[in-house]
Amino acid sequence: MSGAGAPDLSVDASGTRVAIIAGHWHDEILTPMIEEAQRAVAASGATAELFRVAGAFEMPLAAQAALSAAPGDEPRFDAAVCLGVIVRGGTPHFDYVCNAVTDGLTRVQLDTGRPVGFGVLTVDTEQQALDRSGRPGAPESKGREAAEAALHLLATMRAIRG
Repeated sequence: MSGAGAPDLSVDASGTRVAIIAGHWHDEILTPMIEEAQRAVAASGATAELFRVAGAFEMPLAAQAALSAAPGDEPRFDAAVCLGVIVRGGTPHFDYVCNAVTDGLTRVQLDTGRPVGFGVLTVDTEQQALDRSGRPGAPESKGREAAEAALHLLATMRAIRG
């Protein structure tokens, strides 16, 4: 499994505001991912607010809205955690959506200068997604990992910037 050897990225993120953005597709998979992300954020001392979007394709704009601000204002959130599931089908749709979401979330992170935790599962089968969901018995928890990665990056950025 790809999560073998995952690092411990827990940090003290007290006072940090995190937007958790999740799609609606594959709720059986997303529900434990959301819960695990929320637990990781709370364990760090940060606060989270959940926003649901239609699917993975809508996440980049929602993340941009969460991490951007009008001129003279501060953004409402310090980091975003994006959670979704894209299961390969029999058409190129999978490739287009995966590329668009990945490129879009990368662009949001670079344009805003704020971390985006990438918890979008891009899998061949629903079972692969269930195995990464963080539900009881699942060997991996990509929701938790995405939240920890975003908070760890935020702490690292603060240390770099002084």
